[in-house]
Amino acid sequence: MTELFKPCYRIQGGRRLTGLVDVNGSKNASLPIMAACLLNAGENVLRNVPDLADVAIMARVLETLGAKIKREDHTMIIDTSGVNNFETPFELMNQMRASIYVMGPLLARYGRAKVAMPGGCAIGSRPVDYHIRGLQQMGVDMEIEQGYMDTRCKGLKGAHVFLDFPSVGATANVLMAATLAQGATIIENAAEEPHIVDLAWFLRSIGARVRGAGTKTIHIEGVGKLHGAEHDMIPDQIEAGTFIVAAAITQGSVTVRRACIRDLKPILVKLEEAGVTIKESGNELKVTARRKLKPLTVTTLPHPGFPTDMQPQIMALLTRADGVSIIRETVWENRYTHVAELLRMGADIKTQGNTAIVVGGGKLVGCEVNAPDLRAGAGLVLAGLAAQDTTTVYDIEHVDRGYEAFDKKLRALGAEITRPAPPKDKP
Repeated sequence: MTELFKPCYRIQGGRRLTGLVDVNGSKNASLPIMAACLLNAGENVLRNVPDLADVAIMARVLETLGAKIKREDHTMIIDTSGVNNFETPFELMNQMRASIYVMGPLLARYGRAKVAMPGGCAIGSRPVDYHIRGLQQMGVDMEIEQGYMDTRCKGLKGAHVFLDFPSVGATANVLMAATLAQGATIIENAAEEPHIVDLAWFLRSIGARVRGAGTKTIHIEGVGKLHGAEHDMIPDQIEAGTFIVAAAITQGSVTVRRACIRDLKPILVKLEEAGVTIKESGNELKVTARRKLKPLTVTTLPHPGFPTDMQPQIMALLTRADGVSIIRETVWENRYTHVAELLRMGADIKTQGNTAIVVGGGKLVGCEVNAPDLRAGAGLVLAGLAAQDTTTVYDIEHVDRGYEAFDKKLRALGAEITRPAPPKDKP
């Protein structure tokens, strides 16, 4: 019997990373901006769009709704003039949480959206209540039946929406819906993440009236119609942060190019506190780690705090620090699934509730591990780069959701990492 092939990375650790790496466009900005194209009946040209599994899924979601999409390298042309369907299929929605972004634009333009309950990484409950309550205040009626949210409205009306938690998804959905609503909408306790700011830039380019994005209060004045436009995605904050940590964990010297340094400040502050040398020049960062790393106390928070999407990577780094580090995860309740895998590699980590105590300084030893989710997978790859012997990371389809050509970029920096190809069927 032929053994079932499992995609994986094989990493021979102990190689110091050096060289140059370019950051791709932001995944977290691309997904809502792709959905926002549904707000107009024109042609939208999006540039610097990363080639990722999640982006491909969102494109398929839009195509099932009737949009036409052309892609050439990192440029995507989305024509939504032929949209004629308001129901998203379960098999696509179940693969990616961000597919719920189509709800706000569909309601705004057509007054109807039937959206399957979304899936994605299993890192917490991720309630859609914040999305629903915000849209209901704007006049949306909803029924849940057989795993679908069937939402309707006779015309969205501006409202004063206060979010109990600064949810990125809820902020984006209400923001997009409000662009075509009658009257003014105010979103309080809004998410301040860089990709919300980029979404607002795109919305303004298609004719929306939005101000305050990047602060806790966003004002939107509804308009009657929106048009197509061109837009360049911001650099990916988390991809840049991951390569910065990759340089540090291997005691390397790497220049990270095409980065948005302003968005990276919460990450850079902690790396410098740990003893990593970082030199800024325009949109480039030279990261050098030649000294012993110092332990840290890290608490994940909504932006402008330390991003939860960098927590697994910083935990891998702190296994190499000389002392005891404390990590507190305040955003997602199940985001320590990578701890068990790091323990298999020899890490000394104890968790209690949302707190992890990392005793650094010991050796990491390569072994077989599983990537439980996207960012956890990235953290395990980084641990493998620093470990002795060979580390095999399985379930890397999670990693493909957020990193374009991850292994290729690491190899260009000197990492010994391969992605075995599936065996060819015998004739």
